[in-house]
Amino acid sequence: MTSDLAHPERLGVAALRRALAARELSSAELVKHLLARITAHHELGAFLHVDAERALAAAQAADARRARGDAAPLLGVPIAHKDVFVTADAPTTAGSKMLAGYASPFDATVVARLADAGAISLGKLNCDEFAMGSANENSAYGAAHNPWDRARVPGGSSGGSAAAVAARLVPAATGTDTGGSIRQPAAFSGITGIKPTYGVCSRYGIIAFASSLDQAGVLARSAEDCALLLSAMSGHDPRDATSAQRPPQDYAAALQAKPADAARPLQGLRVGLPREFFPDGLAPDVAAAVRAALAELQRLGASLIDVSLPRTELSIPVYYIIAPAEASSNLSRYDGVRYGHRTARYDDLLDLYRNTRAEGFGAEVKRRIMIGTYVLSHGYYDAYYLQAQKLRRMIADDFQRCFGDCAVIAGPVAPSVAWKLGEQDDPVKAYLADIFTLPASLAGLPGMSVPAGSGEHGMPVGLQLIGNYFDEARLLGVAHALQQATDWHVAPPPGF
Repeated sequence: MTSDLAHPERLGVAALRRALAARELSSAELVKHLLARITAHHELGAFLHVDAERALAAAQAADARRARGDAAPLLGVPIAHKDVFVTADAPTTAGSKMLAGYASPFDATVVARLADAGAISLGKLNCDEFAMGSANENSAYGAAHNPWDRARVPGGSSGGSAAAVAARLVPAATGTDTGGSIRQPAAFSGITGIKPTYGVCSRYGIIAFASSLDQAGVLARSAEDCALLLSAMSGHDPRDATSAQRPPQDYAAALQAKPADAARPLQGLRVGLPREFFPDGLAPDVAAAVRAALAELQRLGASLIDVSLPRTELSIPVYYIIAPAEASSNLSRYDGVRYGHRTARYDDLLDLYRNTRAEGFGAEVKRRIMIGTYVLSHGYYDAYYLQAQKLRRMIADDFQRCFGDCAVIAGPVAPSVAWKLGEQDDPVKAYLADIFTLPASLAGLPGMSVPAGSGEHGMPVGLQLIGNYFDEARLLGVAHALQQATDWHVAPPPGF
């Protein structure tokens, strides 16, 4: 048995598929091994729920299917789901006391499609409450920890997903990205993450935060691994009115095409560098790592050109008006009447509403509900919400002007490496850390975070790649070429 097969946690999705198909490893053996690792590293706080019995039964069923000749694309591959995807066989809390003990009667479309492809869910992953946060410190069930330094955050809101993949507890996990919640934790945790174009993956069964921004995506070891999961997740869903009218895509197959020049696979690719993504306030260690990754893209044949996204700074106030406005509407359903937490102390209906929401929601969720309610209130809708929507359109137009000159936009994911737990006690400062991820979210564009080496204290740095609408295949191809030439994405955290 090779050393990697003796330590299957070292293998990503693509390598595991090959090992399982060759019968070098059984799914049952793999699942048992990873469940033991999850137990051994429970202090990371990555998982909120683990269903070992069900996972083992699914693994045995996958092995039996393979013995009968079944060749489903992800057959027997273990994954885990961010706890905002509803699941019929496991509780769904969205990281909130409001949904403690909630059991969904159905699976989210993304969950169902991955199961149909043969993937095995090991459980549900920690996240900021209702996906509101950049550090996973807003979870009602405790913060997740960064495997590279357990005193630091793994990023958010998909922090549990990022920590689980980085710590080799699962080879891949689902996440959601509203304003950077896949890309930023992927960057902070040294893994690869992709947010596809808005509408590529169904939102049916995702507990809503901001409906015009939320999008499902993947966190994994490599671009190839992301492509395999995203292929299974993509495609139109008639149950989601915002689902794009496009068939499922085979992103993984596109990576197999041989470039004309093997030494320079990115020959002819024009990569735009927005000057607004390299401000004076960008941490020097992050800037150095990103510049090194960009130099590697040049070595692979890409050309770098300067472009401008002049409304980048406005993306912060625009996002923090639109997202809370939509959140205030979406979260109005949690009233103690239909489902979720209900207060034990009330005298009348108003008391029931007030006490239920006061007890069930955390501080950050309450803050965003209050902001959202304010900007939608009479006399302020035109002054704030309507103006924010106009600026959102202008931000999207800025990207289209850039894509007239380049095929891909690149830059840092975040202004710094992961900060220490409890260090970011000012919510406004935390909001400012999203400045490089928010523009693509507001425009509905696909974006990736690709490992780009390390910065201060050995903490990971991510290179952000942004593409035009439905250009996920190109982004994955650029990331794959970079990862074929570098080893930043295979470095494990110390001790893992």
